[in-house]
Amino acid sequence: MANSPDSSNSSPASDAPKRGLFSRKPKAAKVKKPSRLKQIREVFQMTREHDPMVPWLMLLAFLGVVAVSFVVGFLLDNWITGLIIGIPLGVLAATLILSRRAERAAFARIENQPGASGAALGTLKRGWIVEEQPVAVNPRTQDAVFRAIGRPGVVLVSEGPSTRVKPLLDAERKRLARILPNVTIHVIETGRGEGQVPISQVAKKMTKLKNELTKLEVSTVSKRISSLGSRLPIPKGIDPYKARPDRKAARGR
Repeated sequence: MANSPDSSNSSPASDAPKRGLFSRKPKAAKVKKPSRLKQIREVFQMTREHDPMVPWLMLLAFLGVVAVSFVVGFLLDNWITGLIIGIPLGVLAATLILSRRAERAAFARIENQPGASGAALGTLKRGWIVEEQPVAVNPRTQDAVFRAIGRPGVVLVSEGPSTRVKPLLDAERKRLARILPNVTIHVIETGRGEGQVPISQVAKKMTKLKNELTKLEVSTVSKRISSLGSRLPIPKGIDPYKARPDRKAARGR
């Protein structure tokens, strides 16, 4: 006697509707990206936690720009046009205030954390080649040295107390000097101590360095270091902040 087919034993593939020969393959569900307004709201909330004055500063900037535009329009006997121009400019001024304060808040959150100096290098503009992982590490203290290559030369950025991180800096500087005898090697120590630079000012300080290399030479230097340099094993947890402070999100882009 033939057994009747059992529906419980049917495969999931048989239950799925069959697709015609010329029918399109069903599209996978797309992950929606957060809207600009949602990004701005998240940045605003994060910034306000670290800087309670930011709402008032934004409001002051907005009202100040609108007031100036209104007065100028009133003097020209066209205050309506003054308001039409002033309101978008006021919103722009408030957004710029939020952008600057958001970047400071982002740095405040990661300051004194392992990998903070590497995160600071991540805010550099184009023209720099930045190593995401430190090039020298003290596994016991988690002091580290990060490296960036740009037109000013090679920049070593340290993380840790000066007296403790100095041997790492000296060793890395000597190693690079043997590989690149004609390239300037700059050293920046991050921190709040004497002679150190806060991480929020690292990128600004680096952009002020005098250019000495061409773009082609920057690429050549990077390739030479990569081919001759050796990467040290990185202790677990040394760089938990690969997510850099998002300038685009701070501007609502």
